[in-house]
Amino acid sequence: MAFTRATGKHRGPSRLSRRRAGVASVAAIATTGVIGTLASPALAAEAGGPAPVEDTGLTQAVAADSLAEQIGAQADAQQQEAALAAAQEKAEAEAKRKAELRVQAARDAAERAAREAERKRLTTYTLPVAGSYVSTAYRAGSALWSSGSHTGVDFHAASGTEVVAVGMGTVVEAGWGGAYGNNVVIRMHDGTYTQYGHLSSISVSVGQQVAPGQQIGLAGSTGNSTGPHLHFEARTGQDYGSDIDPIAYLRSHGVRV
Repeated sequence: MAFTRATGKHRGPSRLSRRRAGVASVAAIATTGVIGTLASPALAAEAGGPAPVEDTGLTQAVAADSLAEQIGAQADAQQQEAALAAAQEKAEAEAKRKAELRVQAARDAAERAAREAERKRLTTYTLPVAGSYVSTAYRAGSALWSSGSHTGVDFHAASGTEVVAVGMGTVVEAGWGGAYGNNVVIRMHDGTYTQYGHLSSISVSVGQQVAPGQQIGLAGSTGNSTGPHLHFEARTGQDYGSDIDPIAYLRSHGVRV
């Protein structure tokens, strides 16, 4: 009895059709790249040869990611180096600024000290004969003086004793002064005048600047004098007759007499 193949919608696909469908499925999977990682080794093993290497795109993607990471790391390192360099440059600039401020502060302090020293030099006064005392007072009366009274004070001093300028000034007279003998007159920096008489010798000249305590001559007994001493006067002007109390003058400038 012969059988005929049933026809209709319930008839199964032929063997050839199933094989074609399988091949198509494999091709589709290979197109997505999955077959390259899963099926290739098995197929190669079945074929009895080494597994072929297929470029599925994953290797390229990994390489690209690795390169991107390297570039990113390099960029980060460069940014860090730049930040460190900027920080170091800022620190160096700040250190330089502070050093300059210290130098300027030291320079200002030195200038202030110099000005203060100069101020003291200009305003400091001293005794005309160190360690001496007044042997004849101001305005003492005697026939020894033409005016009838003493126009200055006498400081006890042996012949040859150093006589110094009592303050800062300029020599306006240095030589013979008649009754004063060898004498020196100094215009002080404040406009007053001081006179030093009966000197045995003179060590300054007219126009010379003198400082407090600078030697101007040696004590003696020249001129109208009864013995070695220093005649000292303070005046408001250069000429005779403008005398003021020399002890009060010295004390007003901080000299203890």
